[in-house]
Amino acid sequence: MPDLTYQLAGPYYSYAGKDTGYGLRRKSGGFTIVEVVIVVVIIAIAAMIAVPMMSSAASLQIRSAANMIAADIEYAKSMAISKGQNYSVVFDTAAESYEIVDPVGNVIQHPVKKGFTYSIDFQNDSRLNKVDISSAVFDTDQTVVFDCLGSPDSGGSVVLQAGGTTKTVTVEPVTGFISVQ
Repeated sequence: MPDLTYQLAGPYYSYAGKDTGYGLRRKSGGFTIVEVVIVVVIIAIAAMIAVPMMSSAASLQIRSAANMIAADIEYAKSMAISKGQNYSVVFDTAAESYEIVDPVGNVIQHPVKKGFTYSIDFQNDSRLNKVDISSAVFDTDQTVVFDCLGSPDSGGSVVLQAGGTTKTVTVEPVTGFISVQ
């Protein structure tokens, strides 16, 4: 007799499977090996995609940090031109931080975060905590000063490291051109 399935009050019954005592047999539950293999393959593919994304956090942070430093140096240069005064970016490699200061040496107010000074601290910023400021060399110290024409007192560079990746932010002498390598 063909395998017929009838809907009764409860589970499915058929003529194949375990005997229920009424001439009908109950279907057995569970997963087939094909279903289990498909689920394992899907999990493996998801893991292959997720693991490289997690390991690239340091490379994403170092690119963000390099671009942020370049933009902040450019901001100090723009402030010097627009105000007609010297503005500086002072790096502290030991503290993994930098700040923008006015001609008197005071840290300026952040233009976006009202009530905060323009100080960036990589160690205490969860978005950048994998990045280290390896060196910041401008002439003889860790400070680049822009004059009223936007020209730096000297060229130099800031070297960042995160994981096995290194990025360098360079400030060209005379022109003040800023680049990221």
